[in-house]
Amino acid sequence: MSDRLDPDRRRGQGRSVRFRLLVIALLPTLVILPLLLGMAVYRWNAKFDAALISKVNGDLTIAHQYFARLLENTGERITALGGSARFRDIVEAGGGGLEALLEEHRRALDLDFLYLIPTNGRVVTSAPKLAGAPRSDWPIIERALSGEASTGIDIFSGEELTAIAPALAARARLELVPTPNAVPTERAAETRGMVVHSATPVRLADDSPAALVGGNLLNRNLVFIDTINDLVYREASLPEGSQGTATLFLDDVRISTNVRLFEGRRALGTRVSSIVRSAVLGQGRVWLDSAFVVNDWYISAYEPITDSYGTRVGMLYVGFLEAPFTETKYTTLLMIAIAFLAITALSVPLFLRWARSIFKPLERMAGTISEVEGGDLGARTGIHGVDDEIGRVAQHLDLLLEQLQERDRQLRAWNEELNARVEERTRELRLANRQLEATTRQLIVSEKLAAIGEITAGVAHEINNPIAVMQGNLEVVRQVMGDRADEARTEFRLLDEQIHRISQIVTKLLQFAKPEEYAGFLERHAPTDVISDTLPLVQHLLNKAEIVVMREDRATRLVLMNRTELQQVLVNLIVNAVHAMPDGGSLSLATRDEEQDGDKGLVIAVSDTGVGMTPEMLDRAFDPFFTTKRQEGTGLGLSISQTLISRQGGKISVESRPGEGTCFTIWLPEAR
Repeated sequence: MSDRLDPDRRRGQGRSVRFRLLVIALLPTLVILPLLLGMAVYRWNAKFDAALISKVNGDLTIAHQYFARLLENTGERITALGGSARFRDIVEAGGGGLEALLEEHRRALDLDFLYLIPTNGRVVTSAPKLAGAPRSDWPIIERALSGEASTGIDIFSGEELTAIAPALAARARLELVPTPNAVPTERAAETRGMVVHSATPVRLADDSPAALVGGNLLNRNLVFIDTINDLVYREASLPEGSQGTATLFLDDVRISTNVRLFEGRRALGTRVSSIVRSAVLGQGRVWLDSAFVVNDWYISAYEPITDSYGTRVGMLYVGFLEAPFTETKYTTLLMIAIAFLAITALSVPLFLRWARSIFKPLERMAGTISEVEGGDLGARTGIHGVDDEIGRVAQHLDLLLEQLQERDRQLRAWNEELNARVEERTRELRLANRQLEATTRQLIVSEKLAAIGEITAGVAHEINNPIAVMQGNLEVVRQVMGDRADEARTEFRLLDEQIHRISQIVTKLLQFAKPEEYAGFLERHAPTDVISDTLPLVQHLLNKAEIVVMREDRATRLVLMNRTELQQVLVNLIVNAVHAMPDGGSLSLATRDEEQDGDKGLVIAVSDTGVGMTPEMLDRAFDPFFTTKRQEGTGLGLSISQTLISRQGGKISVESRPGEGTCFTIWLPEAR
């Protein structure tokens, strides 16, 4: 054993030296340098992405400030108009020329509508002339009527826009364009409008309060969105190939955008992706991340827009194409990888050549040891002329191998002599052991047969006497009853059969004890008849447990078997089924013709709906003395049944699941 372990230990040491040399040579280039590069690239990538997010956040800040300034300018201009001397003079003079004044300032202020409304909600005058009665319960109008100027964003329905001007309703309507990743919707068009409107308090000629209201529709307001885009993404502010975009959303629909659906058409009516909609409109968060916009990926920033009620009704978006930055990133990573591979390709061969001069002799020694372990005791390293530590070790190893080869030759000779002596002694012991086993078996069989013979003779004598008495008394009963005996014909017949069965059992015992003196008899039977004769024997058990019996007799073939033995098997299986259904159930008895392995035969199946058996119980079901009935059973019923069926060339098997019942299947060959 020690001779075997020593070469293994020396081989492990050789490999350890080789691997350590390779690690020393390659670790800096192939492990440490890639790790450092990976960490640097990871940090650079994180900083690169953070810079893009920081830029788009700054872009969103500029767009937000412009949007807020638009609201302020609208409010300031309408407040200035309401407080102008010219406006007051015209109102105090009875309002003549007021409509012309409003139209003049509407055009000058680039407003879509401008009207004067008192507390009763009826418009005094407007520019242009309103097509209906606008809503007067907007929060900004209510605050203006209370004496406070206010500006805000509100969503006007199509009907409310039509009441102001049908052209506004037509401009606000956008056909929805199916958009990947958007929330599914059944709407075909967006008819609402996002309106920036402002109201300032004024006084009428009778000094009653009123509100001067003006506003702009942002749907399709391309000047507004292009101005944001020009402010945020000035020329040369993005790398070549990238493109800045800005969008105003009503809910999740683009109502004003410079994003292109395709060349020459803006992506009006397209919708934002569901993930962005959930974060911005659903949770009120500012989105700063990559997002899919219409047909490409953009570094995007979204912020929610709230109306005068404080409800999130839309989004303001700015962003730029991600592809040029991603391409730049991958190009940089590719250049770093190429540089690393070039350095590795130049340095690794040089390192390996230096290491090879050290571990090559070690490999030859390890190979020699492997050959010796494989049985070639004549293998040698063959290393000569190397005047260093490794060379001296190799020469000493060859000397040790010479000694080992000689020692092995001597041991083999001694081993062959010893094996010859052991084989001779073993052969003598094996022969003596076989003779002892044969003698022991003969003694056991003789003792067993002798004991069984004595027991059988006594049992036969003790049982046959009561049987004879019963048969005689049965005949006396028939004679005494006379004609009335026919009323109990079936019971008398069953008593005869069972007495005959007891006689047969005794005969079988005698057959087992002295088979040369007794011979059993076989008969051809229809299994359905045997089942019919068996049921009355167990009917009291079935009735007591309230078990329903179902039969399915489809077998047409006969079996060649002692009727009593077959009946004994069936009674045993039925009694087991009754015990498995203490609370009642269903007992199925079925017969059918069936072939197995090319032999004709028939099947008798006994199924119950009882408690079933576990896999462990199934494995031991036919073992002698194994029982689940505790003190009620002996554990021999299924074992004896299997013996009786097997003796006739048949098979008995069982299938069961806990809680689902059990099915015993008997296959017997056809009687020929």
